[in-house]
Amino acid sequence: MNTATDLILIGALAATWLTAGLLADALPGARTARELRRRARTLSMLVGGGIAVFVAVPLVTGVLPGASAAPAAALLPAVPALVVLTVTVRRLAQVRRGAGAFATAPLTPAPPALRAAAAHPLVATPLQITGLAALAGVPIAAGVIEVPGAQVAGIVLTVVGVVVLALGVRHAIRHSRLSVKVFAPIGKVRLRAVPARQSSLETYTALPIESEAAESLASSAHRAA
Repeated sequence: MNTATDLILIGALAATWLTAGLLADALPGARTARELRRRARTLSMLVGGGIAVFVAVPLVTGVLPGASAAPAAALLPAVPALVVLTVTVRRLAQVRRGAGAFATAPLTPAPPALRAAAAHPLVATPLQITGLAALAGVPIAAGVIEVPGAQVAGIVLTVVGVVVLALGVRHAIRHSRLSVKVFAPIGKVRLRAVPARQSSLETYTALPIESEAAESLASSAHRAA
């Protein structure tokens, strides 16, 4: 068995996805639009690197002679990695494009809507589950655990189920908390009508010429009567 090669491949796989999971957990904490865009871009690159390691596992083990446990160990994180490719990558692209709209003002504080989108459970949860599943594959690559094994598989599935539930609840709570900030807060302020201003009456003072003309017209009318 190529134990050293298997450990290198699965170790690289676990390191890449664990780093992506940690960065995804810190993604909603970005303070500015530029920082949010940079984190989303780095996270997308890590996802691409993790997929590249997935592809490298069967290629490398197929070239080397002898049996290898790396393909079996890579099957554990393969399912959550598919969720990352189908769901998480699209959401990361939306966050990256949304933050890129503030390219002319990079120091603008990250909008609450983008932070809530970055905290969505379907962003960080699949990444972190993939990293933990890849880490669980290290003992398989080292030959400590042999696959298949009914007892070990039951334990692993139970642990994975608990971890998935805990991560999903945690990210859902944070997403809900950040989503509240998207809406403008409505304070408990009593609204009362403002009294309309009463316009002051303007007095008009006739000019001397206008006064003389009015008097002459009045006298003419009196004589004609």
